[in-house]
Amino acid sequence: MRKRDFYIRQLRDVKMSIIMEAMDRNSLKYYAKVCGHVLARAHARSADPAVLAGYMGNSTTFDEAIAEFAMGYSAQTDRDHESLAAGVRHGRIEAASE
Repeated sequence: MRKRDFYIRQLRDVKMSIIMEAMDRNSLKYYAKVCGHVLARAHARSADPAVLAGYMGNSTTFDEAIAEFAMGYSAQTDRDHESLAAGVRHGRIEAASE
């Protein structure tokens, strides 16, 4: 078992959910914009960069973990997009474009 340190930050969970299927195009765009704003604000307030740098130390472990996560996330995004595209091609998913 490898010893690992974690830095975790969670936004306040107010147990609210959105029924995205009921949204029209403009509402969905607005909702996405609000989500992006909230996420950006949360990241901007995460912590003082000097504190995080001190916590991370001089090791490359964190850098390597972030790179590994990013590559895995990228591969998953490619798989998800291919599944979506296949669903559209085979008529299982309806797609609209402007």
